[in-house]
Amino acid sequence: MRFAVRSSLQYDVKSPAVFILNVEAAALHRQRIIVESLTLNPAFPIERFADDEGGSRFIRVNAEPGPFHVSYHAVVEVDMIDEAPESIQELPVGDLPLDIMPYLYPSRFCQSDLLGRFARREFGEIEPGHSRVTAICNWIHDHVDYVRGSSDSQTSAYDTMVLRAGVCRDFAHLGIAFCRALIIPARFASGYAWQLDPPDFHAVFEAYLGGQWYLFDATRQAALQGLVRIGVGRDASDAAFATIYGDAEFKGMSVGIDAVDGDAEAEEPTTRAVSVA
Repeated sequence: MRFAVRSSLQYDVKSPAVFILNVEAAALHRQRIIVESLTLNPAFPIERFADDEGGSRFIRVNAEPGPFHVSYHAVVEVDMIDEAPESIQELPVGDLPLDIMPYLYPSRFCQSDLLGRFARREFGEIEPGHSRVTAICNWIHDHVDYVRGSSDSQTSAYDTMVLRAGVCRDFAHLGIAFCRALIIPARFASGYAWQLDPPDFHAVFEAYLGGQWYLFDATRQAALQGLVRIGVGRDASDAAFATIYGDAEFKGMSVGIDAVDGDAEAEEPTTRAVSVA
């Protein structure tokens, strides 16, 4: 399917500041960028750098004081792998590629070491594989309330477990922490999510199963087949849409995604295994 994505960010820069932006669609084998444009107003010079492993594309901007507006538009073709979940198994840790190993470790927002005892008791007896990660998502959906404003940028998976409330970022962090506690590599993923209401940057997570990354969304608020990936990382700190060094006030944003295929129809969250690897 093809999707038209767009985002707009507005800031009031108080003093010279450095912006690290991550709003462009990721460059992936099964996610092809047909056309795109990035506009800065004022048109400050930019530097680009990319994460070849995860496809994330970052921009560094040195912004001067005053209003600052970032606008991104793209048409992206997404060719998801759609498989039967029961055929996808976990890999023994001794068989994991070495570059996947960091996604087993606890991170700032995904304290798998603190949640390990609960994860093993709750999910340890479930048949290993895609179905076990799905069971994790089911548990989070059933036991954590989706409440806007219930968390902030410092909320961790452990906090969410205690509060039992959060937003997509928190649901993803908790899923990642549970997976890592069960020796399933997992990582945070941000994206433009088709059918998400209201439109926003959306957070999901990916688990490494059977030799590739599969998408999971414990919120069940968007169709995984319609996720245009932006960035991945150990947790949200690696995939923020904007990281700012300096004094800048956030003034607002808008995000959107539309299917541009003539025969596209609304889809329910999938029960199939979905990957963009």
